[in-house]
Amino acid sequence: MGKFSGVLLASDLDGTLTNDQGIITDAVKKALAYFRAEGGLFTVCTGRTYMGFHKYDPSYINAPVLLCNGAMAYDYAKEEVVFSNAIGKEGIDCIEALMREFPDVAIEMYPFNKTYAIHINPDSERHFTNQDIPFTVIDHPAQTEFPWVKAMLCANEKTLDVQDFLRKNSFPGITFLPTTGSFIELLKVGADKGTGLLQLAACLGVDKKDVYAVGDDYNDKEMLIAAQKAFVPSNGKAETKQLADHIVRSNNDGCVANVIEILDKLY
Repeated sequence: MGKFSGVLLASDLDGTLTNDQGIITDAVKKALAYFRAEGGLFTVCTGRTYMGFHKYDPSYINAPVLLCNGAMAYDYAKEEVVFSNAIGKEGIDCIEALMREFPDVAIEMYPFNKTYAIHINPDSERHFTNQDIPFTVIDHPAQTEFPWVKAMLCANEKTLDVQDFLRKNSFPGITFLPTTGSFIELLKVGADKGTGLLQLAACLGVDKKDVYAVGDDYNDKEMLIAAQKAFVPSNGKAETKQLADHIVRSNNDGCVANVIEILDKLY
């Protein structure tokens, strides 16, 4: 039993756990080794899918990983889904409507361990190839497997028009999240990093008062609000820093290690 027994720390991946070169530095790994040795539970909460997440390493992650912005938790040690808040066949109506209104927008659909694409474009294809994600091109959403942990739209110059369309048209059970560049994520209503973090804590038997989170971007908002204390790197988004209990060092200077230094004093 260490000082961090029963404590859960969740970190965003890109721009938080990793530096700007996409590397988890040795200093951060050393801090996480100390946190774990003292009984702490560490996980990553990322927008990436199971197919696109390649940073799992049991030497520093020892809790199920929150994928697809909290829509799913996957236990890599046991190779099993802990929970999934996914889009079922109700997603077909939404995708059909988008295809009618925006026939050139690329659409990506992500069941747990498969990937499908409609109207793929160069940006969407790079999205797959940069993360080494195999994909199948189809003509209609009914050709996929269900449920989808999430779907993504690559809208390019039409991204604001697509967002406006999604705001004005109701698709039961589905919400959306603007993300990097011109991509827009479709998620099940209620699926977000905050909900996923607390759901994971409950699965692990961790009290909410011992749940902490660190993130840098607007899609980390719900996770930071849900946590007992929120940590944001000094180079995080301005609107995200407004939610912080502690502003920590930048992701290039080991912000997660800084979080553990603060927790070390709290416990």
